[in-house]
Amino acid sequence: MYNGNDLGANYFEDHTIFKVWSPTACRIKVVLFLEYFDMNGTEYDMFKNENEVWELELKGDYKNKYYNYKVTIGEEEAETPDPYAKGASINGNRGMIVDFKSINPMGWEQHSIPTAIKPTEAVIYEVHVRDFSIDIHSGMKYKGKYLAFTEEGTKGEGNVATGLDHLKELGITHIHFLPVFDFNSVDERLVQKYNWGYDPYLYHVPEGSYANNPYDGVQRIIELKEMIKKLHENNIRIVMDVVFNHTAAVETSPFHILAPKYYYRLNNDGSYSNGSGCGNEIATEKPLVRKFVVDCVKFWAEEYKIDGFRFDLMALIDIETMLEVKRQLESINPNILIYGEPWAGGSSVLAYEQQFRKGCQKGLNIGMFNDEFRNAIKGDNDGNVLGFINGAQGLEGEVKKGIVGSIHYDDFLYGFAKEPGETINYVSSHDNLTLFDKIQKTCGNASGTEQEKMNRLALSIVLTSLGTAFIHGGSEILRSKQGDSNSYCAGDEINKIEWGNKNKYFKTFLYIKGLIALRRTQKVMTMDNREDILKHFRFVDSPQGTVAYLFTSDFKGDFKQLFVIHNANKYEIMMDLPLSGKWRIIANAEEVNLQGVYGSEAYTASNVAIPSISTYILVQ
Repeated sequence: MYNGNDLGANYFEDHTIFKVWSPTACRIKVVLFLEYFDMNGTEYDMFKNENEVWELELKGDYKNKYYNYKVTIGEEEAETPDPYAKGASINGNRGMIVDFKSINPMGWEQHSIPTAIKPTEAVIYEVHVRDFSIDIHSGMKYKGKYLAFTEEGTKGEGNVATGLDHLKELGITHIHFLPVFDFNSVDERLVQKYNWGYDPYLYHVPEGSYANNPYDGVQRIIELKEMIKKLHENNIRIVMDVVFNHTAAVETSPFHILAPKYYYRLNNDGSYSNGSGCGNEIATEKPLVRKFVVDCVKFWAEEYKIDGFRFDLMALIDIETMLEVKRQLESINPNILIYGEPWAGGSSVLAYEQQFRKGCQKGLNIGMFNDEFRNAIKGDNDGNVLGFINGAQGLEGEVKKGIVGSIHYDDFLYGFAKEPGETINYVSSHDNLTLFDKIQKTCGNASGTEQEKMNRLALSIVLTSLGTAFIHGGSEILRSKQGDSNSYCAGDEINKIEWGNKNKYFKTFLYIKGLIALRRTQKVMTMDNREDILKHFRFVDSPQGTVAYLFTSDFKGDFKQLFVIHNANKYEIMMDLPLSGKWRIIANAEEVNLQGVYGSEAYTASNVAIPSISTYILVQ
């Protein structure tokens, strides 16, 4: 096995060293192109060393020039980009020899990175680069591009803030980007092409369709870093969505061309295992594949200063690889955020006990998407099954399990987590129906006001629960995809964030903004260990169709008592207050105000009326 850290094209001012692992090749050449548009390149033979690594040192300054490998295996010759290429030309046709120092944006190395926070303090906002700005009413100049996230002062209908200013106003801590590595499904020459990007091609290279000039490999690097820098300077951390469970295709993948079948899991008959549902499956348990995964995330964390990683279909990554990923990433940033989907897309030849599924994360500070909590709140993803917020009965216990962080709270309320930072609490993401579309499908006869209240109630539960809060971008303004439950290639009209919704549903936006502000100011709401939760948190008996709980805090700056009631009923309920004394209502059915929704006047009654489909929060 090769353990070196220098695979790829390693640039120096007076020479470049190329190294590529290919155990079965009988000849490999570097093909060098001085410009991305050159039709023909100059070929140089590489030499194989004892570790099945092919190597070439090329004298001269080849800063930001382009290259490929021409690989001969048996009678077959094929040209491929380097799987370790750090830059590329249009559509990943050629890799690029990158000198990052010469192309970094001004101030990149010294720019301010947000201070570290615990996973339970994170409020994650998931968004697709193109969806965020492509709406004609977004007010942003660089529609569909990385640079849209650098624009300030943008406005939408009703003169409300959009774009970066919206994110700052909302108060999120992390932005989770759907894939920004080079993916295969979008022809970067065609501006109207659309895909989420879960079809990897070159893992170390930024996607070119989000850059203003996808032909020039330099431009995409500069613009992605400009975006990251601007978000960091506005106290927003970056989570990168990574897809190490499959590749876009097999035959055209650099993996296959350089080492046929090595990088993939195979069935007994030699066919490709398809646990991803995408036609193939990456064999992370093999030494050079595990190395590739670890090298890749380390590269993004170090070179692009990425603050967290979300792993697609994480159950298809073997346990040992995830442990090594954690070790290596935490050596770079001890507070880096790591989470993923604890499931596969189908059956896999990887043994079940080797799959990084729910339960494997215990004590590791790795988060898992909590689908049980999600389903308890809203019902199934795309069907007509109801959840707590839209009319189901008897789900109070399941909702409570999620609210308490899916830890072992008592003999009746327990979940998969050892500590609350292991659960990612959410009600919707890019996959499946949006939250609002699910509500409309299951409650089509409800009034528009009631549907909006259900949307608000669902997000209120997420934002007042223990664990890590995750919001699907746009759900705070009732995002719809016109009922499309699988919109990965459906285009802008379906997928765009409609910024006009912010003006239309401004009351809900302000409500969610207020809950995020509350969460971020109350340490007791972001407790990260079971011991503290048992000391500072308890559920309070409440009527059917409701869930109530009390935070009791001795943390500096917190309210001493914080009482939360969620009423999913379509009628008002009366709720006894858990303690005597003066209370202040900071959230009612319509607004959140940390100073008190009725001013600072104290509430002295022994009970409080909670309107239908709403959250109330009182404090002492």
